Amino acid sequence: MIINANEDRRALAEIALPAAELAANAGNLLLRSLPRADRNALIALCEPLSLAQGDVLCEAGERLRHVYFPEVGCIALVVPVDQRVSLEVELVGNEGMAGVSLLLGVDVSPLRMVAQGSGTALRMPAAVFRRELAARRAFHRKLQRYLYVLLVQLAQTAACNRFHVLDARLARWLLMTHDRVHSNQFHLTHEVLAQMLGVRRVGVTNAAGLLQKRQLVRYSRGDITILDRAGLETVSCGCYHAVKDTYDRILGTSLPN
Repeated sequence: MIINANEDRRALAEIALPAAELAANAGNLLLRSLPRADRNALIALCEPLSLAQGDVLCEAGERLRHVYFPEVGCIALVVPVDQRVSLEVELVGNEGMAGVSLLLGVDVSPLRMVAQGSGTALRMPAAVFRRELAARRAFHRKLQRYLYVLLVQLAQTAACNRFHVLDARLARWLLMTHDRVHSNQFHLTHEVLAQMLGVRRVGVTNAAGLLQKRQLVRYSRGDITILDRAGLETVSCGCYHAVKDTYDRILGTSLPN
């Protein structure tokens, strides 16, 4: 089906999430959910940070010098398999934080942390994080519950990669990215998508082609536009909603959608 640019913009406005709704979900939800005094004090101890595609915040095995609270955009948690291959196992957006191993008293990152696309985050020095964790009970409790949710998400991803078909898994990761970048348009190359899904690039091409054929997304040279979010949720495997439901149940704060 061929439509002109004006029709295309009208269609996108009708079936993708409105920009105002996406913008309203910006800001870190973990920090926003804390009591006001704790929230304001913690934010004052952070520095704002701009994220650019591919920025490596910490390598696997390196000492954690900061924790990160994304506001817009996301940080990918990646397992390096060898010098050529790696697998993305989780996306951290404004629903969470990166550097959670410090919560367990371990100052070494088990995963590579890399910015996926452009965005913003709040960065807190590791020493300050440990101090505030000990001093603020509500903060500590909130992050303990978030750690549980993160473990559930990692387990769900492992099961998803083993049992679900590729186009359903791709739909899930696109929905997760859409939730976190607060835009109906974002950039993900075939290489990044293959890393997310643990497949070869030809598999990504085929799966993305199926989603395009159903007019759920537009994909061109790494530029992705979500055209029909409801349709994408229908195609996605049940892991997407299982993770969102766990977050809502454990943390009592709804994930953006």
